[in-house]
Amino acid sequence: MQCAKTKDGVSFGVRVVPRASHSEIVGAHDGSLRVRLAAPPVDGAANEELIRVLARALDVPRARIEIVAGHTNRTKQVRVAGVSCASVARLCVKVARLFEVDLLRRK
Repeated sequence: MQCAKTKDGVSFGVRVVPRASHSEIVGAHDGSLRVRLAAPPVDGAANEELIRVLARALDVPRARIEIVAGHTNRTKQVRVAGVSCASVARLCVKVARLFEVDLLRRK
């Protein structure tokens, strides 16, 4: 996943899948973090849900997360203040491990 350091945090791409059965981070997709969202893409509901999911996963207040590009697209650019690229990378590794464990349980 690609992550760029900014003056006060990091910026990275997110690929969202709205109207999922529940909201969760599911891994990486084409260099972006892939997030399923239960909210529909109507009146900014999916964007608000994305900010909530990322804030919970990165353990930061929602006010530190900003969608800087792609407000009406599935592919978005997100800026998070107060975190490092290492924190985002750890999140990706954690999600990948959980996904592997889930796959093993299903076998």
